[in-house]
Amino acid sequence: MNPTTSNKVEATQALIQLTKVSKTYLAGDNQVQALKSISLTIGQGEFLSIAGPSGSGKSTLLNLLGCIDRHEFGDIVIDGQNVAALSRTQLADFRRHRLGFVFQSYNLIPVLTAYENVAFALNLLGLPEKEVRQRAMAILEEVGLQGMTDRLPSRLSGGQQQRVAVARALVKKPALVLADEPTANLDSNTGEAILKMMKDMNQKHHTTFIFSTHDKMVMDQAKRLVRLHDGNIVDDEVRS
Repeated sequence: MNPTTSNKVEATQALIQLTKVSKTYLAGDNQVQALKSISLTIGQGEFLSIAGPSGSGKSTLLNLLGCIDRHEFGDIVIDGQNVAALSRTQLADFRRHRLGFVFQSYNLIPVLTAYENVAFALNLLGLPEKEVRQRAMAILEEVGLQGMTDRLPSRLSGGQQQRVAVARALVKKPALVLADEPTANLDSNTGEAILKMMKDMNQKHHTTFIFSTHDKMVMDQAKRLVRLHDGNIVDDEVRS
């Protein structure tokens, strides 16, 4: 497939617009161009997977979309905001309010219960305690953890911990959820259940999900698959 088909979404419908974005890292005395002038448009409500071999640029792309790293050239607009124009403090505020993250290692706070891990994301926004409790309990029920809200992560299975992580990502009602290898530490049955849950959340809340993954199951379930190789988009497939 021609890589130019990567602009499949009209700009007026776009949640994310990357235009000729490049990113270079220093590796010892050498410069490595992780992304090479890529352009990509992603619409609101997409369920998209970024795939490619190690060194292809997929982790770099996810870090740029998560406003964790900065690019050198090109433009990145997320939810109407040109992120290159934001200061470090503004970027942190943008991440806190508009983005959700799901990691392969769950990244839960071990001394906090499932409820407290999810509520923590809302406490950072300064919301009233009553609203925090209503929203946290509601999303935990949605992801199937009713009756487990008072358990510490150590008393939850890997799949249950990932459900807490998804609840924490979604409770803020973000425009975008970024998931880095979310099924990597799960057995195939649990991974399939977590993926189905995220698809259900995508359809119910119309939240955009972007995965970086090696997992064929995630690639197969994605509604759109963008493949990278050596910092270039080499394929962009939309499924019905």
